[in-house]
Amino acid sequence: MEDRELIPRLYRQEYSRMVSLLCARFGFDQMDAAEDIVSETFLSAAESWGMKGIPDNPVAWLYAVARNNAFNGLKHERVVRDWARDELRRNSGGEGVEPEWDVSAQGIVDSQLRMMFAVCHPVIPVEAQVSLALRVLCGFTIDEIAQALLTTRATVNKRLYRAKERLREEGVQLEMPAGPGLASRLDAVLMTLYLLFNEGYYSANPSMVLRKDLCLEAMRLCFLLTGEGTGAGVKGDADGSGRAGRVVRADVYALLALMCFQASRFEARFDDAGGLVLYEQQDSSRWDMELIERGNYFFDRACERGLESRYHYEAAIAWWHTHPADSKEKWENILMLYNRLLMEVYLPVAALNRAYAYSRVYGKAAAIAETEGLGLEGNLFYHSLLGELYSGIDAGAAVAHFERALALAGTEAEKAVIAGKLEACRSEE
Repeated sequence: MEDRELIPRLYRQEYSRMVSLLCARFGFDQMDAAEDIVSETFLSAAESWGMKGIPDNPVAWLYAVARNNAFNGLKHERVVRDWARDELRRNSGGEGVEPEWDVSAQGIVDSQLRMMFAVCHPVIPVEAQVSLALRVLCGFTIDEIAQALLTTRATVNKRLYRAKERLREEGVQLEMPAGPGLASRLDAVLMTLYLLFNEGYYSANPSMVLRKDLCLEAMRLCFLLTGEGTGAGVKGDADGSGRAGRVVRADVYALLALMCFQASRFEARFDDAGGLVLYEQQDSSRWDMELIERGNYFFDRACERGLESRYHYEAAIAWWHTHPADSKEKWENILMLYNRLLMEVYLPVAALNRAYAYSRVYGKAAAIAETEGLGLEGNLFYHSLLGELYSGIDAGAAVAHFERALALAGTEAEKAVIAGKLEACRSEE
């Protein structure tokens, strides 16, 4: 990797870890100051490394400078400076000795887990949780968040400011929840990660359908929850009470399995020219078999007590999609799983996907009524699916639905696929 790419890579890799450590040391209410410290540390790196060269251990250099900036009171916010001085006195008995902070792998993971539960607190709206997660847990810039969520820089700034103020007002602490409160708090964390992954997988950004960076960050954070390799995962029994000695909650593994199965098809979703490739036309040799195997491992862990959450059903559906053979058994099982998922929670996209699975089991004509009954008139995938179902049955209706889908398409890749289908239907009229 060239030197000019090192600092951006380290920023994305270490930003959230450094902010989490500083907040763990100085308090969650000092998040803004912690972000300032980390940002200034990277500015210092750009200046120092450009003149003196890259240090032997760049990561250690960053942590040392951030620590020194914090404990030496080199910040503009007086409250942090005064707090740090008081902490030095309490912890060292004098002015001259600086207390240590835990920069071990375990310490960093612990601080990130605590931060995850803090920024995904249910006292703030879900969209604010996702924005905070992108900023504090994933190290995204304000512009990147605005682009990812298809909004403006000003909106993101307001959303982050209000969320932080709300968390301060509620006295939210940087700590792992325990007891009966763990279940609801973990539910909020998992939903935030699920939404983060989905925003990447079905990006609303008009210039791209897939945002791998969002998906990979969601997977990284979900993996932290399992404690695989660190022992720092979120422990809890079947009802989420968090008593010691129990296993990681099954839906954590189910969500991670779902992400692995979906991510395994990243490279097959686009052709060499950048065009979108639908599932039925994908080259299965481009699927990532290692990710599928990891998904199988996590899914086995998730199903030790059976299917118990929406993430289990979605992961099972995604598992069947890792089987390229177009068998009747495959689509019957997918249809059954969609039926069970929709009894657990109603999702319009899942209802549309169920209608497609229904067509693969019972035929296009039977699925038309199923689909039209959903009444999702303003939905791109609704009209695209009806265009598919009417193809070969009623060319006029197929054209009408593909025209509507084309008008609703948000990305150039989607428009290209729909336009191709529309042209084929028009030739049949």
